[in-house]
Amino acid sequence: MKNIKYFFQFLFILILFFLFKIMGYKNASNFGSNIGKKFGKIIRSNKIILKNLNIIKENSELKIDNEEKLVDDVFSNYGRILSDYVFLNKFKDGSLKKYVNIIGNNYLEDIKSKNKKVVFVSGHFNNFELMAMFIDAAGINLSAIYRPLNNIFLNKIMENIRLKYICKNQIKKGKGGTREILNFLKKNFSVALMIDQRVTEGINSNLFGKPAFTTTIPAQIVKKYDCEIVPVYIERYDKIRFNLTISQPIKFNNNLSIEDITLELNKILEKMILKNPSQWILTHNRWK
Repeated sequence: MKNIKYFFQFLFILILFFLFKIMGYKNASNFGSNIGKKFGKIIRSNKIILKNLNIIKENSELKIDNEEKLVDDVFSNYGRILSDYVFLNKFKDGSLKKYVNIIGNNYLEDIKSKNKKVVFVSGHFNNFELMAMFIDAAGINLSAIYRPLNNIFLNKIMENIRLKYICKNQIKKGKGGTREILNFLKKNFSVALMIDQRVTEGINSNLFGKPAFTTTIPAQIVKKYDCEIVPVYIERYDKIRFNLTISQPIKFNNNLSIEDITLELNKILEKMILKNPSQWILTHNRWK
């Protein structure tokens, strides 16, 4: 039964992709925004969004004047991201590069010139795929960790898109993925991964004052290889433009424990989320 549901979702997405391609980047983004606002609340409940927002508000100085508008903005953003997938090839070949403003490009140049391996960390902010794409395009030897989609039909398309346009060195999460990470690190490759989702293997680490099961992969790499951590953030503005921020690499004291490093990374993630909560994946049940 679930596969039937996934198949019809797959067909719906294919139709949208076809329409997006005909419309062109700007019109497709606006159309995607409208689709997201119209159907988002039907596909995904906004209860998790409000629950997550309450946790964030209780443990930060975040003030939200209109929660209903913020929920609409979340689904609007999802719709725009969906339309962006059709045009990732245009971002890759440079046709749409003008819509991405890179802040901190000097840090990428330094990593490349010194041939350093680092750990790029971020969360599912806006079109997060562009982060790995532009890091890879900067000439960094990069491997990127991803979690396969539950929808087996859509997952095949997304894996192909990521391999073709984002980063050719894709690592699937899991036991086999851990071995691949180690192999790439031994070859002096950098690693990029998201640290904002609930995981099956990790530790409880506070995020906005509440325990959240968190990956320890970055901390383990820091401890074993003495790598620097590079936080990366992307934010959409003017509907179709992006600011991609590469932060200054962080050198953690190797005497810190895995728990301490993981907590520090969650604090960095908190600051990213507070910049613009509507551009984070608020439908994810982070504190389940």
